[in-house]
Amino acid sequence: MQRHPIAPRPDLATRAREAGFDFATTDGAIYWDERAYYSFSLRQIEDHIEAPSAELSALCMELVSRAVGDERILARLSIPADVWDLIAESWRRGDPSLYGRLDLAYDGNGPAKLLEYNADTPTALFEAAAFQWGWLEDAMTQRLIPPQSDQFNSIHEVLITTLTGIAGYVGAKTLHLACDPNSSEDRGLIAYLAECADQAGIATAQLAIGDIGTRGKGPFLDLDGAAIEVLFKLYPWEWMFSDDFIRSPSMRQTRFIEPPWKAILSNKGILPLLWAIAPGHPNLLPSYFADDPASAALGGRFARKPLYSREGSNVTLIDGATLLEQAPGPYDDGDAVLQALASMPAFDGNTPVLGSWIVGGTACGLGIREDTSRITRNSSRFVPHAIIG
Repeated sequence: MQRHPIAPRPDLATRAREAGFDFATTDGAIYWDERAYYSFSLRQIEDHIEAPSAELSALCMELVSRAVGDERILARLSIPADVWDLIAESWRRGDPSLYGRLDLAYDGNGPAKLLEYNADTPTALFEAAAFQWGWLEDAMTQRLIPPQSDQFNSIHEVLITTLTGIAGYVGAKTLHLACDPNSSEDRGLIAYLAECADQAGIATAQLAIGDIGTRGKGPFLDLDGAAIEVLFKLYPWEWMFSDDFIRSPSMRQTRFIEPPWKAILSNKGILPLLWAIAPGHPNLLPSYFADDPASAALGGRFARKPLYSREGSNVTLIDGATLLEQAPGPYDDGDAVLQALASMPAFDGNTPVLGSWIVGGTACGLGIREDTSRITRNSSRFVPHAIIG
């Protein structure tokens, strides 16, 4: 694994505009950053990223299977008791998952370590699946990277296959996709998924999350009064759990992507639970709930993470008496976990976090975010990668 400074494509702005990549630059700051790329050997991808990602995904599914049958686990995750049945029903019914992103610490040596699992509403999908592949092809053509380079990236194809399977399972005529209309990143993600669905032969309708309604019975409705049989929602389950609509009978009439059982995995409380299931697993970091006396085993070197936290908010890195880093945010109340500090690599002053994509249960691609901070935030840059050798 190496980081290579290179020149951006001369026509980058045109490429981004043609692709509808409106957030490649955000508030004047570079988000999509092709002033460098990361290279991997095929062995590193297959043995250190792809295979462990598949194993971690399977371990997470085992955890869900245990959790839906054990209310103590659901309570430990601070999931409201009035949605436990909704979660369990979605699991026992076999409601399928579309995607998730495992965030890994990896330096090219030794096993990758799971930092967290963005299992419910992960972003950076379009960048990883589509725009990154376009960069690879252009960069080879323009001789910015070695010819015959490759990329760990079959995300687009697996998305289409998985969406086809979900549509067949639900039997819906239309896939509705909803997000916050004020977020260009969110709009871009659901527009990309709509494109994938179109290639799968599935009709789509896009709407704002606030434009979803109900008559108090039957599925949720869109603004035209059409039934929402299956809904992709870029809106976290923990937010839905606090919404009045969670008590609507429509919750059991509409099928969701991601399904309610994904609320278990989108909670950082899975980190100590996974460690308890598989202590010493080479791809896990020792982790404990903050109120667990066993956390003393970390020796005062840990990352403190709220159960519900996004984009690095309220994450604190502590090394004994030293506060290494701390990110502000709105998640400072409630339970937290302590995770052993990962050995994070630094390349030219940049710390990369590898996002390993799980689509339809398959580990199928990689996206890298980097920052000068050890905490990945919303402002962290996306840097492409290539397989060389």
